[in-house]
Amino acid sequence: MNSIGKDFVKPILVLTLICLLISAALAFTNQKTAPIIAAAEKAAAEAARQEVLPEADSFTLMELEGLPSTVTEVYRADNGAGFVFMLTAKGYSGDMKLICGMDADGKITDCNTLLQSETKGLGTKTTLPEFRQQFAGKDSSLSGVETISGATISSKAYLGAIKDAFTAYETAKGAA
Repeated sequence: MNSIGKDFVKPILVLTLICLLISAALAFTNQKTAPIIAAAEKAAAEAARQEVLPEADSFTLMELEGLPSTVTEVYRADNGAGFVFMLTAKGYSGDMKLICGMDADGKITDCNTLLQSETKGLGTKTTLPEFRQQFAGKDSSLSGVETISGATISSKAYLGAIKDAFTAYETAKGAA
């Protein structure tokens, strides 16, 4: 019986103790770093909003109903400079998370891709400045905006999300 305790029970107890200590250390680390990570994420989100609507001084999240499914959040610039729209589009390889700023007159100030998993060299072309910059200054007609040859699915999804941002703009403008 002594051999069983030595060969089986003791290693199980030691491993259990190690697991408990590691779990406690991870919980402690998470408790200490969670506020820092949350603050960094908040600062990054604020910087992204500021990048696409630089005239804004600060932003307020708007609670709106009836928005297109691609529009996940709408922020109003507190100084009346316009709105920022957080968008999710279904690309070829997965979801693309986009951000689009519009001034108070309903013209795009800038758009950016925050996260994407598109095919490298094709769908990722939607993240390039030459694609993004064609949206600046455009109104809801989006005249002159072209999709990318070879990345048609990704660029059409991007374009569709931007069109939905204009729908959300009308809702947000009416609620502001």
